[in-house]
Amino acid sequence: MTRLGVLAAALVLALPGCASTAPQAPATVHRIVAVGDLHGDFAAWRAIAQAAGLEDSRGRWTGGATVFVQTGDVVDRGPDGLKIIQDLMRLQREAPRANGRVVTLVGNHEAMNVTGDLRYVSAADFAAYADANSERVRQQTYLANKAQLEAIYREKDPAMSSEAVKAAWLAATPPGALEHQAAWRPDGAIGRWVVGNPAVALIDGNLFLHGGIGPAYAHVPLDEINRKVAAALTAQSAAPEAIINDPAGPLWYRGLVIPEPPPAPAAEGATPAPAPPSVAEQLDVALTGFGAKRMVIGHTPILSGIAVLEGGRLVRIDTGISSAFGGKLTYLEILDGNLVPHDVARPGPAQKGTP
Repeated sequence: MTRLGVLAAALVLALPGCASTAPQAPATVHRIVAVGDLHGDFAAWRAIAQAAGLEDSRGRWTGGATVFVQTGDVVDRGPDGLKIIQDLMRLQREAPRANGRVVTLVGNHEAMNVTGDLRYVSAADFAAYADANSERVRQQTYLANKAQLEAIYREKDPAMSSEAVKAAWLAATPPGALEHQAAWRPDGAIGRWVVGNPAVALIDGNLFLHGGIGPAYAHVPLDEINRKVAAALTAQSAAPEAIINDPAGPLWYRGLVIPEPPPAPAAEGATPAPAPPSVAEQLDVALTGFGAKRMVIGHTPILSGIAVLEGGRLVRIDTGISSAFGGKLTYLEILDGNLVPHDVARPGPAQKGTP
């Protein structure tokens, strides 16, 4: 987190909390529904949830014994990430009463918000966290940190006046930004929920995760992966090698959808570098190691719709659902092990943002 981010988060504000656990699904599941990246599009999420029979028009769980998996990245880019999170929190509480389960995975954008990387948070998303006290809180926070903020800004522009520094900081810290950062801290209402969610889930032979599992983590036990992710989130680790930031880690890996290019030709007399493993070879190792029959991933949009690849062993479900991408609204249904992709009509302007 930047020094400005640390200062902005210095005032910790209490928001209504929701304890989260990683639900354990039974060994055999009749119906699983999986949905990929939502990126702040609440209207699209509600349209999908209702089409899949997961909830009614008031957001109440109607999925019965269904296991629902959301593979991460519900926030950023769009304005309504908080609404989606509140929906998922409620469904996590309600589903077990009907013998259902809601498994919400950690995506790279959830990790970014916890660690203070807010470059994709929209002004509208910040505004969702604002309340009647937000302006007073902004002013008080600035005054409490005035000397430090002026020193930071003047490192870049020594000629900045106090008035200019204040104006710049207020512009960079819109109403709701402080409340957002407080909520997303590891001990905040949403941060605790993210830390308590798994990064990888194995359900009835289906391995669900956000980015993918590549060679670097193919031999790490799932419990250990989830433990490492939770620890890195709790520490708000910005280290490039931390599992939540590692390009080869489960939140960021794209090697199953964007294969690594072959090595450059070796110089004369040198030993050629080995070719990178193919997608099929990576799946062989990972699925065998984890005792899974297929991998279901999001993270990398495929706007043409859900893609079932490698003989059904790899399923991509990030279809650019958010209007920020303009892709298809989709969900994957797995009925007694059989894959059934579904398309859903995008809601019209009159429905957009309906709570």
